[in-house]
Order: sequence, then C-alpha cells, then structure tokens
Amino acid sequence: MNTGLYIIEYKLHGEPKSFIIRAKTMRSVDAWHWASCDAGVAPIPKPGRPPLKVVSKPQAEKYGLSDVTWRESATLKWTEVATS
Repeated sequence: MNTGLYIIEYKLHGEPKSFIIRAKTMRSVDAWHWASCDAGVAPIPKPGRPPLKVVSKPQAEKYGLSDVTWRESATLKWTEVATS
C-alpha cells in the first residue's frame, strides 16, 4: 500500500540527516534533489509546481551530500483503541 510518505536519509559533510516527505512517487533522482533542498543547497519548489532546477547527484556531492537513501514509511493501522 502506497502511503505517499517517504523517509529520506543522507549525510551532509559526514553528519547523518533524515526527514520525511509526502510525494506521489519517489525515485533515487527525486531523493537526491529533496535531500539537497533539506540541506539548503536547492530552493524548495512551491506546492504543485515542478522544481526550478533539479539538483543531480554529482551537483549535490559537490556541496557535501552523500549516501542518500530513501524508503516508504510503514502503513499505520488506526484500529487499536486506547484505553485510559
């Protein structure tokens, strides 16, 4: 089941970073671009509009980004009832 939520992990100058993003789809190219946005290397596009310029892996690596990985978040089941 596609939750539309993705966890992106990367390193910026060797320091581990991670964030969660909502997207319809995710590919390695997208993950590198969004990691660049999170690191402040690329501008964050306005919702519903394509990015002005996609930052590629070689460009991101010049700014100290490395080891970008992504995965879909787990599906939550809200069927459990909390008792107090």
